[in-house]
Amino acid sequence: MQRSLESYEQMVLSGGMLNVPQALELAALPHDALPALFAMATRVRTAAFGSRVALCAIVNAKSGRCPEDCSFCAQSAHHRTHAPQYSLLSEDELLDRAHAAAACGAVCYGIVTSGSGIRAGEELDRICRVIDRLRKEGQIAPGASLGTLDTPAVQALKAAGLVTYHHNLETSRSFFPRICSTHAYDNDVNTVRLAKQSGLKVCSGGLFGLGETMAQRVELAFTLRELDVDSVPMNFLDPVAGTPLADSAALTPMECLHTIALYRLILPTAHITICGGRERNLRELQAWLFLAGASGIMTGNYLTKEGRQPADDIRLITDLGLTLAKELLR
Repeated sequence: MQRSLESYEQMVLSGGMLNVPQALELAALPHDALPALFAMATRVRTAAFGSRVALCAIVNAKSGRCPEDCSFCAQSAHHRTHAPQYSLLSEDELLDRAHAAAACGAVCYGIVTSGSGIRAGEELDRICRVIDRLRKEGQIAPGASLGTLDTPAVQALKAAGLVTYHHNLETSRSFFPRICSTHAYDNDVNTVRLAKQSGLKVCSGGLFGLGETMAQRVELAFTLRELDVDSVPMNFLDPVAGTPLADSAALTPMECLHTIALYRLILPTAHITICGGRERNLRELQAWLFLAGASGIMTGNYLTKEGRQPADDIRLITDLGLTLAKELLR
């Protein structure tokens, strides 16, 4: 390497930022250098968050019949899958799920709906009423992932008390045309910018294992850094029968951990949460995700697939000597 890992670590810990060539150099590290990279990422995570890591949870609030053609998605109307299809859940059901998430130690609860986006109307009004109730109760921070937004929708959500808006870019700009043809990449970027400009915390990340290169993963990380997102969810493909990516091979655990460590070093103060696909791709090395620099995990079920029991995730955290956060980390 042109510079040692120690010099990169000191640069990041002193407030410096990796540039693209440096990140690509770290992305090309050989397998036997990865333990040192993970140790470096752990120290950077600890500098930002100490021993604290956070749980979050989501609810699949409205499922199926999405008009977008994302090649990985079980809920796309373009694919034949067995994903459930139903309209927006009732206020009581959304609140019950939030209370259950809080009881399991989650600090953020995301209301997720299928579809291209949400605009003024009964669905938005219902979600805003739930957010207002959660804000007043104060047990868990309300979040939402409702697709692309316009200014009136953002204003309504913020007025209701929304804390975090989640909108994944999914992959790099250069790879995006390979996975979606029904909307432009800038639609997603603009939604992230709009949410950020409104004063909301923004959670935006990607899905890895779609066929992208490590360089394209680095490209996405720098886009997220430019957008100054607060939280970065990292998902690893868990293929769904009936989608174009149904036969995709799993990433190796070490490739997943290498990617997590890169994101920690490129985004040293962002809250990095490992979400869908960790069970399939990390397998017996799930605990290592924290050693590679992650500062949180999504617990419970995902949108269309089962996840891990919160008690198992809490045990994983405490076995590492880490502390379960009682509030959002950023």
